[in-house]
Amino acid sequence: MYSIRKPTLRTGLIMLHDLAVTVLALLGSFYLHFEPSALDERWPLLRFVLPAFVLLAAIVYAMFNLDRPGWRFASMSDLTNIIAAAAVLASALLLLDYVLVAPNVYGGYFFGKKTIVIYFLLQTALLGGPRLAYRVFHEHGIRKPAGGNVAAATLLLGNIRDAETLLRAYEFEAASGLRVVGILSPSRADQRRSVRGVKVLGALDDLESVAAALKARGTTVKHVVFTPSAFLDDSPSEAIFAASRRLDIATSRALPPDSSLSFRLAPISPEELILRPVIGIDATLAKRAVRGRAVVVTGGGGSIGAEICRRVVELGGERLLVVENSEPALHAIVEELSRLTTGCRIEGHLADIRDRDRMFVLFAAFRPGLVFHAAALKHVPILERDWSEAVKTNVLGSINVTDAAVAAEAEALVMISTDKAVKPVSVLGATKRFAEMYCQALDAEISARNGKRRYPSRLIAVRFGNVVGSNGSVVPKFRAQIEAGGPVTVTHPDMVRYFMTIREACDLVLSAACHATTEPLGGVSVYVLNMGQPISIVALANRLIRLSGLEPGRDIEVVFTGIRPGERLKETLFEPDNPQFEIGVAGVVAARPVFPPAATIRDALDSVRQALISDPANVMDRIRRVVGTTNDEAASAASLLPTGDTAPDAGDHDEPGVGGMAAR
Repeated sequence: MYSIRKPTLRTGLIMLHDLAVTVLALLGSFYLHFEPSALDERWPLLRFVLPAFVLLAAIVYAMFNLDRPGWRFASMSDLTNIIAAAAVLASALLLLDYVLVAPNVYGGYFFGKKTIVIYFLLQTALLGGPRLAYRVFHEHGIRKPAGGNVAAATLLLGNIRDAETLLRAYEFEAASGLRVVGILSPSRADQRRSVRGVKVLGALDDLESVAAALKARGTTVKHVVFTPSAFLDDSPSEAIFAASRRLDIATSRALPPDSSLSFRLAPISPEELILRPVIGIDATLAKRAVRGRAVVVTGGGGSIGAEICRRVVELGGERLLVVENSEPALHAIVEELSRLTTGCRIEGHLADIRDRDRMFVLFAAFRPGLVFHAAALKHVPILERDWSEAVKTNVLGSINVTDAAVAAEAEALVMISTDKAVKPVSVLGATKRFAEMYCQALDAEISARNGKRRYPSRLIAVRFGNVVGSNGSVVPKFRAQIEAGGPVTVTHPDMVRYFMTIREACDLVLSAACHATTEPLGGVSVYVLNMGQPISIVALANRLIRLSGLEPGRDIEVVFTGIRPGERLKETLFEPDNPQFEIGVAGVVAARPVFPPAATIRDALDSVRQALISDPANVMDRIRRVVGTTNDEAASAASLLPTGDTAPDAGDHDEPGVGGMAAR
């Protein structure tokens, strides 16, 4: 269906071309069919018919979108529109011919059926020919990158459908610098077929043999591009990545084309290949959460906090306040965000969430609608030793942020928590669970007296598993050990952890905020991503070694060093007695945890504050009495192997965003 577009110079030139060839097609059909005497006889009337016909042609071409720019994207769809437009105009000539045959008009056929058929063929050729020629010229041009360099020979990995989409985008991206020489498809039905002139040369696991065969014919493969179908559960993507590393072939993944069908590639990191398929959460929920709102992100310079800041700006937040205690981290994220021209007004303030007065002043001045609390201390073994710092940041700091958000009448606060807060055995888990309980008790208290308050503050928590690629993650540590030649150190062979990507973590945070602000008060207050089955840390280490083109046990050793204080073999996502709910968001599960009344939590908080001053040795005991933690499981697990003080934590670094007084 035709949609009105704003006229541009390009559309004007296209329309001018099409109308000029329309005149040429109509005149040409007369010259090809009639003798000179018949032409002279028809010329007086043709002078009057021609301008009206050109005006009709302009309307028809606009209806069939022939004035749309983008001849380099000419396709069968465009050819169909050209044939349809030419057919409509030919039908108009036929109708006019029957009108003119009346005795009181012309008295006979003016055009004749042969003339109209010739016109239809000429019109189709003159409209479609230049478009096809432009596309062929453009395709030829992009195979010779600027500067005369030879384009890199490239293999596409994926089924024909994905390859066709990518090839179409590739053909029109002059700067790609790639030359597709073949396709490797996981589908048996695709073998020996071709798409857009490129042949399917084998299956995905034929990379090495296909690369060798091409090299024997004088073509050295320099690049492989993974399409989405190359990442399916049963595809050998890890083996392909490892083979590419051995052959010194660059690897990229194809991103969906943007609105201009521009060809876009992104590098592949090993962690993208070690996880289950990424859970895609409805982007409209994320937009609905932040669009037009004033948003505060604490710990905004950390890995999770920074990504939340980026998403807030990209999704249409009106104002953003970044709270961060690290001056370099604050400067870096504010500078990065300021380059995103979205209209979001960005403020960055150097502040520590432990400073209660500072939090209240900042929040009161900014008046946030949403608060994302990502500031935290997170390294399990460090916090076992320096537990008082965990209490000051994860408990008192979180309560400062929560109280400041409520006082500023924020619509919602989302506290980023951890799966270690469930039946906690570590200082990290206990302090995070205490902060969760405070938010849940205060949320219930606000719900109970909602009729007496002007603002419906919601205080919720999201629990993360280990976030791949975040600051201190086990994956970068393993990669560093592999690059150093090993060994890769793991605490225990039975250690497993839940994993999620940074993107999934941010989608969870934004989706939870959207759900909480649209659901009635007193609803669920903890949100968790369905991360599938936990991943074995040993298996993770072995896969990363293989993805580096090496063999575990032969090239790189895996050494077990013993569980450290605060660790346990397995994590859980919910307490057994917590009711769980599907909230209508794919991949997200919510729960209504059990927690003490607000008055009880406040009394416990006062006790913790006093103990920090007068009885520091009993601070954690007072917290554990509230959250119901024991050290039984930790002690049992720690006895399985001797403790290794120098071993990297097998996954327990990778927790929520950092900030406040957080280790970075």
